[in-house]
Amino acid sequence: MLRMDLLVSRPGRQLAFFLLYLTEGIPLGFTATAVATQMRRQGVGPAEIGAFVGSLYLPWAFKWIAGPIVDTITVRRFGARRFWILIMQLGMIGSLLAAMPVDFASQLELFTALIFVHNMFGATQDVAIDALAVNVLPEDERGTANGFMFGGAYLGQALGGGGVLLLTPILGFPSTFMVVAAFIAVVTLTVVLPMREPAGPARAVAAGSTIVRVGREIGEFMRDSLKAFLGSRPAFVGVIFALLPGGAYALGLALQSNLAVELGLNDSQVGSLNLWSSVVSGVFCVVGGWLSDRFGRRGTLAWTMAATAIPTLMLALSMREHGWIHAVAADAPNRPVPAVALVQMFWASVLLYNVFQGLYYGIRTALFMDVTTPRVAATQFTGYMAMMNLAISYSATWQGWAIEHWGYPLTLTADALFGLVCLACLPFMKPRARSATAPPPGAAIPEAIEP
Repeated sequence: MLRMDLLVSRPGRQLAFFLLYLTEGIPLGFTATAVATQMRRQGVGPAEIGAFVGSLYLPWAFKWIAGPIVDTITVRRFGARRFWILIMQLGMIGSLLAAMPVDFASQLELFTALIFVHNMFGATQDVAIDALAVNVLPEDERGTANGFMFGGAYLGQALGGGGVLLLTPILGFPSTFMVVAAFIAVVTLTVVLPMREPAGPARAVAAGSTIVRVGREIGEFMRDSLKAFLGSRPAFVGVIFALLPGGAYALGLALQSNLAVELGLNDSQVGSLNLWSSVVSGVFCVVGGWLSDRFGRRGTLAWTMAATAIPTLMLALSMREHGWIHAVAADAPNRPVPAVALVQMFWASVLLYNVFQGLYYGIRTALFMDVTTPRVAATQFTGYMAMMNLAISYSATWQGWAIEHWGYPLTLTADALFGLVCLACLPFMKPRARSATAPPPGAAIPEAIEP
C-alpha cells in the first residue's frame, strides 16, 4: 500500500488531486445514478426520486458557507487543510455505512437525510481540497492540475454510477455501499494520512470567539459577492445566467434513471449507458473548449446549449408516438412492453445529449471567468458555481413532480424550452476588458457538480 507524501513531487501532486476529486465524484455518481435507479426498481415514484436527487446538490450550492469555517477552525499540527479533508472523508464513509441498512422504499425521509449529510461532508471536503491546491500548487502546475481534478470528478461519477450498476448483479446492491466506502477509505489511508501539508502563510487572528470570526468572514463574503455581482452589467446578468438551467437538463438528471428502469433496462445496461455517457461528455468537453477558442466563446456556447433541446425533443416526440406518456412502475400488473424503437431512441437521445452537454460545459465555466472581477475572483466565481448547483437542484425537483402530473413528453418539452431561456443573457455577457498586467481569475477555483 502506498505510504508516501504525494505533495513532494510534481507527478505526485497531480495524482493526489486527481484521487481526491475522484473521492468526490464516486459518491455523487453513486447516489444520483445508482441509488436513484434502484429506488425506481423498488417502486419509489418520480416525484420522490426527483426531490431526492435535488437534495443531493443543495450542500454543493451552499458550500461557500464552509469556506470561512475551514479557514478559521484549523488544527495546524495536522495540516490546516489536510485536517478537514481527513475528517470529511471519515464522515463520508460513516454516513454511507449508516445509510446502507436503511430501506429507502419505506424510510425515504431518513435515507435522504443521511445522504444529505453525506453530501455536506463531500462539499466541505471540496472546499478544503481547493484551498490545499491553491496553497501547494506552483502557478505553472495549476492548469494541468485542474485538468486532472476535473477528469477525476468525471471519472468518479462514471464509476460511482455506471460502475456500481455493473457490479450490482454480481455483488448485490447493498454490498455496493461497502465498495464505495472502501474506495474512499483507501484514498484516506494512501493519500491523505501520509500527506505532509506545507505550512501556509500565517493568518491574522481577529479578536473575538471562533463563532464570531466565522460569522464575520461569512458576512465579508456576502458583501464582497454583492459588490462584485453589481459591479458591472455582465457580472449581474451572470447571476441570472447561473440561476437558469444551462440548456435542457432532464436527460442528465433523475428522469433518465426513472425512464431507463421503466423501459426495461437491467442494471448492467443502465451502467453501460452511464459509463458511455460520461466518456462522451469528457471527450467533447475538450472539443468544446477548442471550438470556443477558435470561433468565440458566446457564439459557441449559444448553439451548443441550444442543441441540448434536440435530443430532448426527439425523445419527447418518440414517447408520444409510442404512447408512453405517464410513469409505469416496473412491477405494475399488465405493464406495456416498450417498443424496440422507443428503447433505441432513448439510448440515442441520451448519448447525443451528452455530446452537446460536454461541448458547452467547459465553455460556460470559462465565460463566468471572463465576467469575473480579478480582485474578488475566488469570491465571485464561487458564487456563480454555487448558483449553478442550485439550478441543478431545483431542476431535478420540479421535473420529478412534472413527470407524475404532466407525463414524460410534456415534461421533456418544458425542459427543452425552459433551457433556452438562458440564451437571452448571452448578448449582455461581454467579457470584461483586462489590462495587460491584470491577473486572470485564479486557477484551482471550486467548480460546479454537473449531472
